[in-house]
Amino acid sequence: MMFKTLTISKIVKETPDCVSLEFDLPQSIGERFAFKPGQYLTFKQVIDGEEVRRSYSICSSALNTKSISVAVKQVEGGKFSTFANQGLKVGDKLESMKPMGNFTFEADPEQSNSYLLIAAGSGITPILSILDSILESEPKSDVILLYGNKNIKHIIFKDIIEGLKNTYLSRLRVHYFFSRQQGAVDLFNGHIDADKISRLGKSLIDYSQIAKAYICGPEQMIHSTKAALEQEGMDGNRIKFELFTSSTPVGKRNRKQSSDIEKTIDLTIIHNGKNHQLKISEEDCILDVALDSGTDLPYACKGGVCATCKAKLDSGGVDMELSYGLEQEEIDQGYILTCQAFAKTKALVVNFDKAL
Repeated sequence: MMFKTLTISKIVKETPDCVSLEFDLPQSIGERFAFKPGQYLTFKQVIDGEEVRRSYSICSSALNTKSISVAVKQVEGGKFSTFANQGLKVGDKLESMKPMGNFTFEADPEQSNSYLLIAAGSGITPILSILDSILESEPKSDVILLYGNKNIKHIIFKDIIEGLKNTYLSRLRVHYFFSRQQGAVDLFNGHIDADKISRLGKSLIDYSQIAKAYICGPEQMIHSTKAALEQEGMDGNRIKFELFTSSTPVGKRNRKQSSDIEKTIDLTIIHNGKNHQLKISEEDCILDVALDSGTDLPYACKGGVCATCKAKLDSGGVDMELSYGLEQEEIDQGYILTCQAFAKTKALVVNFDKAL
């Protein structure tokens, strides 16, 4: 089964529009939910008669095997985020897939590195887990955290971050940025952007000493800060980022009504050891047509971001509209995001089992 039942053991109102949800991990499923810092959980819930799937980053320590936590920020019109912030209570149960995602950190206790973590808003969620892992598991390494919010009231996990600062005085530096609250130092007023990265490089941060940077937040912030870090001399391979959503328009093909288009392409879906034979056209999004056929496949965002629908292309060729959820190495190895994939050959074999 793709989904396991998790029981909420604790709910914390982190800010006026964000809650953290903690789930117990019984021994029977604890191993299944072992995770790398930076990964996410995908939840499934029926809300107002509609099945809704959403992915949320894990914010707890990977060293904690008894429970696992995520943070959910309420967004306007968001079905699941509204449900989580206003409708859930301790003891409620949610269906969740195992942890997934490539935005990960693997600690090496022998390493002595400097890391730069950049977050805005709920982007702190995976960053917090990575921060915790660095500080706990790489005792010779140090961290600089840049964290942007509207104002001080909207700092998610403020008490935890301040606690880490007090515990690791010589190894953690934190700089808060506020877009709707004016402080005495102009550098920390406004959004984190390319200009801020440049100015920080002239005063507070020596980017040549940064081993790796991790960025999570709004798409514009991610792209501008990544480009600025590269401008400052950082190799792009040393910069990892996580998008929650993308503003890039999805290609027109997967919005077309293709019922009248001749379906001449042979598609084989391999999932849970079974082969599913389908006929599709080059206008059909692979994931959508497979789901329409009744095949129960893993997916969440359908926007090319989360990689829940990742599969291995055993044979054939596809075009992908977006591929943010994949590393270039995975693309080179033949992995695809089925929510973004369209056939460009007359036969395809798409293997979900090889993506587990």
